[in-house]
Amino acid sequence: MTARPANSHQARLLRLLRDGGPNSRAQLGDQVDLSRSKLAVEVDRLLETGLVVADGLAASRGGRRSHNVRLHPELRFLGVDIGATSVDVAVTNAELEILGHINQPLDVREGPVAVFEHVLSMTAKLRASGLADGFDGAGIGVPGPVRFPEGVPVAPPIMPGWDGFPVREALSQELGCPVMVDNDVNLMALGEQHAGVARTVADFLCVKIGTGIGCGIVVGGAVYRGTTGSAGDIGHIQAVPDGRPCACGNRGCLEAHFSGAALARDAVEAARQGLSPELAHRLEANGALSAVDVAAAAAAGDATALELIREGGRSTGQVIAGLVSFFNPGLVVIGGGVTGLGHNLLAAIRTQVYRQSLPLATGNLPIVLGELGPTAGVIGAARLISDHLFSPA
Repeated sequence: MTARPANSHQARLLRLLRDGGPNSRAQLGDQVDLSRSKLAVEVDRLLETGLVVADGLAASRGGRRSHNVRLHPELRFLGVDIGATSVDVAVTNAELEILGHINQPLDVREGPVAVFEHVLSMTAKLRASGLADGFDGAGIGVPGPVRFPEGVPVAPPIMPGWDGFPVREALSQELGCPVMVDNDVNLMALGEQHAGVARTVADFLCVKIGTGIGCGIVVGGAVYRGTTGSAGDIGHIQAVPDGRPCACGNRGCLEAHFSGAALARDAVEAARQGLSPELAHRLEANGALSAVDVAAAAAAGDATALELIREGGRSTGQVIAGLVSFFNPGLVVIGGGVTGLGHNLLAAIRTQVYRQSLPLATGNLPIVLGELGPTAGVIGAARLISDHLFSPA
C-alpha cells in the first residue's frame, strides 16, 4: 500500500468503508458533509489510487441507481498482540475482519529479539497459508508503557531488556511495511470499540487484568495516551498503603495485590497453608497454579478461591471507582486473561465501584466483560495501523 488519502475528506471516506463495509456513493453522501459533486470527485480520486474499487450497483433508492464502492479486497493488515505469557498474531482484511489467527505461549522476559523471532515465524505460517503475499501495514501491542510517536517501550516493569528497543523500526524493516506500536491495553480498547461491546460509546475505560493491570482511556472516540504515553498505567496506583513490594519498585500497587501473577502466588500460599483442599489438589497435580485453577476451584464451590477473587475484585474496584469519579465514563469494560474468573470478579468490582463512586457518575454506568476475548488486541492492532494509513500523509 503506497497510496495515502490526500485530504481529510478522503480519510473520512476510507474509515467509513472500513467500519461499515461496501457502501453506495449515495449512502456515503448521507454520512459526510460534502456536496454530491465534491463527493464524486473524492471517490473518483480514491478509485484512481487503488485503495478503493467499484463493487457493482447499489440497491435502488428511486431514480438513477448508485454504484457501490469498497476498500480494495487485497489490502492486508497484520495485528500482533504481545502479552506477558503469550502472543497472538492475526491477518485481517481492510475491514479488519480476521482471516487467520495464531496464538502461542511466550514469555516476554525472553527479550525482544527472541520474541520477534517467534512473531516472524508465526507471521510466516499465516503467509504460507495463502492469506497474504505481504502486508500493507502492521500494528503491534506490548505489555508496557510505549513512547507512542517513536514506537519504543519505556522502562516496562515486566519486560526486562525491552527498554528503548526500537520495535517500530525493527519490525518495519523485517516486514517491509509501515508499523505502529502501542500499549496492549490501548489496543484492547480499540478492538472493543471497533467490533465489541464499546461500539456505540465515545467515552469509556477498558481495564485489562492479566499478568499485569492496565487501563485504556477512550475520550471522544480516540485513545488518550497522555503526554509521554503512560496514561492508564493503573496497575501502579497504590491500593494498599505500605503493602506488598511491586516490580516497579514501589509498595502496595494494585498489580502487586491483584493480577494474574499475584492471584497465582496467593493461590499457592493458600494451598500450602491447607486453606483450600481444591487448590492443594490442583497444585499437587500440576506443580503450579494459575487464574484458571482459581476459577475452577471457585466454580467447584471452594470458599478460599471465591474469597481470593472477591478480594481482588474489591481492590480493583476501589481503583476503578476513583477513575470513574474523575473521568465519568459511559462504560467500563473489563478484559484480559483473569476475566476467566467471570461474574464473581465482575460482581465484586461492580459492588465496590457503585458503593464508592457518586450516584451521578454510576447511575447509568454499565460495567461489563469485553466481548472479543483474545481477539480484541489483534483487531485493535489492525485498527491502529489502519487509522494511521487512512489519515492524510
